[in-house]
Amino acid sequence: MVLAAVLVAVGIVGIVVPVLPGLVLVVAGVAVWAVPRGDVVAWTVLGIVVAIVVLGSVAKYLLPGRRLRDSGVPGRTLALGAVLGVVGFFVIPVVGLFLGFVLGVYLGELARLGRRESAWPSTKQALAAVGWSLVIEMATGLIAAAVWVGALVFA
Repeated sequence: MVLAAVLVAVGIVGIVVPVLPGLVLVVAGVAVWAVPRGDVVAWTVLGIVVAIVVLGSVAKYLLPGRRLRDSGVPGRTLALGAVLGVVGFFVIPVVGLFLGFVLGVYLGELARLGRRESAWPSTKQALAAVGWSLVIEMATGLIAAAVWVGALVFA
């Protein structure tokens, strides 16, 4: 059970620190607890946690992406943000992913719109989308962990 708790805790940290696969570690931690236990409660909890993580992962990509599309940020701008985010991840560990993404969106919108004043609103929309994505993923991880802790306490 200690290994399971460590995996769940590291998974929650991994949501904020993009080096670690956060939600995958949360599911792995619950699985480390559920598989050896092998009873109905354990398998039910694992199934619920997997369902929560799948739904949260889908929402994490759909909801912020829809907001960006509705605000008029084109896909090629997001692609540039993603590329510079990956580069930033290696140049400045941990925070470089976020900084590179924002810089990429700003540069893409600056090239498309031609004016700094016009590029900044799109960049703010991208920042909001990244923030919502992080909030959704964190809520997903915490809810999944709470289900597991609930099973530990009540089962």
